[in-house]
Amino acid sequence: MNVLKSGEQMLKRAILSGRFSLVWTQYCPLPYKRPDPIPYCRNCTVPSFHQNSTRTLCSVLPSKDAASDLSRSNEEEHAPFFKMLAECRSPSDVLDLVDSREVYHLHISYCMSQMWKSIKKMSEDQRRCEISLMLAHPSFQKLCHKARVGAPCMSTSQLAYTLSSMVKLGVSQSSVVVQTLLRVMQERLNQLDEKSLSILCYTLKQMESSKNSDALTQGLKLILPEWIPKIQNVIALQNVMCLLGKDTPPVIKKNLQMKALSMADEFTLPNAQHMMRTLATIDLHSKPLLDIFSKRIAENIYGVPYPKMLMVLKSCRELFYRNSNLLSSISDYLATTLSIWSNKQIIFFLLEFEALCFNPVALLDAFAERVIQKPHSFALKDLFSILKIYSSLNHDLKEHKQEFLDGVTLMLESYLPRMTSVQLLRAVSFLCVFGHFPQVLLKKLLQKECLDELLQRGGTEYIGVMNNLHKLDLCLRLDNPPLPPSVSPLPDLHNVLQPNENRLHPRLISALKNLAGEDAVMESVVEANVYFIDAVITLSEAKDILSSPEEHSVTSQNSRRKIASWIGAEWSSGLKR
Repeated sequence: MNVLKSGEQMLKRAILSGRFSLVWTQYCPLPYKRPDPIPYCRNCTVPSFHQNSTRTLCSVLPSKDAASDLSRSNEEEHAPFFKMLAECRSPSDVLDLVDSREVYHLHISYCMSQMWKSIKKMSEDQRRCEISLMLAHPSFQKLCHKARVGAPCMSTSQLAYTLSSMVKLGVSQSSVVVQTLLRVMQERLNQLDEKSLSILCYTLKQMESSKNSDALTQGLKLILPEWIPKIQNVIALQNVMCLLGKDTPPVIKKNLQMKALSMADEFTLPNAQHMMRTLATIDLHSKPLLDIFSKRIAENIYGVPYPKMLMVLKSCRELFYRNSNLLSSISDYLATTLSIWSNKQIIFFLLEFEALCFNPVALLDAFAERVIQKPHSFALKDLFSILKIYSSLNHDLKEHKQEFLDGVTLMLESYLPRMTSVQLLRAVSFLCVFGHFPQVLLKKLLQKECLDELLQRGGTEYIGVMNNLHKLDLCLRLDNPPLPPSVSPLPDLHNVLQPNENRLHPRLISALKNLAGEDAVMESVVEANVYFIDAVITLSEAKDILSSPEEHSVTSQNSRRKIASWIGAEWSSGLKR
């Protein structure tokens, strides 16, 4: 009897903020009979919040010998409830069932999971409406109370599912019930199985920072290195990697890499897509893994949806990983299915290709035709992105170049009253790279008021403005386009040419000379008596080794091409790279 009294006292202390006098009988699945105490059992231990030891509550769970008989009887007893629960199609249906039936602690995780399952495929508006109805339902508070009171009696799997569902349903993470679940999970870290560990890692990654969530996260990070060799599930491995994050020690990252390589054959196409994102999340550039996943994605590119495909490209950019086979597969697929993609989607893809310094020739040509045919369908922001992509990749539009530039220029002129001086400068600097100098835009840009506003910019924006001004100035000096008298010349931005302090690596210069020939490479070239260029490669049309076969077949207007790479212009104002 003393054992039972001490157990009852311990349980009452374990319930955080509990103010109910009949807590013992509210969540106990078996009737409490004081005259017939149930013997101790090691499998029904429940941790105490206020003591370092673990006490046994034999009146809550059955003994090990009676477990099989009780499980069969419980299954028969609770089968009608689970059958009705599976038929619920909204959180309100689940709460109505909770209101009409007696709910034990082993029901709570199933109820919460069914509530989330019923709305996760709904639209955002419909889901928001269902959640508001759920929060206003009187039985929701009852269910949350039972979850808080019954948390010490739940298994780790039930705790993990309950916590995960509550976070997804939008229950306040600072609420007593969520904090209670987090606190109980802290006490159960050594009892986690792989599935519970995976769910808990994923849930904590989605949660806001709090005292209990941070403590639980730190506790998990301490035990996760021991779990890595035991993990058998791909999704569990990904969730563990995401929780560890970028601050993971190199030794643990190496173990994660070896574990992932040992499970490489188990990665499905969705697993490979998600794993690319996971590697970027923890900043793990593992070329063997990336090559495996890239090959799998490239071979099944027609089965990859738009968000996942874009996520793969973003992951490659963040990891500085460039797989030409993967990039070519994606760009060719987009070019052949261009009609099903919107302008925004194609622009997002092209921006990622541009960041990876990859020129998708077929896709750029196909998209340029859409720009020529429907220039009015692009917003101002889209036009800036298009000009940035085509000018940065130095894409040759061949016979469609002038038609493309005229269409874009016409749209920019229609947006001219809404453009700021910085936007106007960006647009003109992009067009000048193509050798196109629109007079209407230049006239507005070179007005004294506009230039004064640009030169008064400060901070990081000032650097971008000066770079674009010098780009425009260099294009005007080299191309010397005919400008009408009404267009004012660009004021002199340079007085004294500062010596360049940053030079290309000697090995890079040597590689360029081996590739193009000794006579084709000139180092330290000054253009227009102002701009310092590290190296200029002059190629004849017969030896244009840097162009693709398609580009090589098209003759250029000039017999010589200059490919210049410069670190940065130096000018008298002292602005340096």
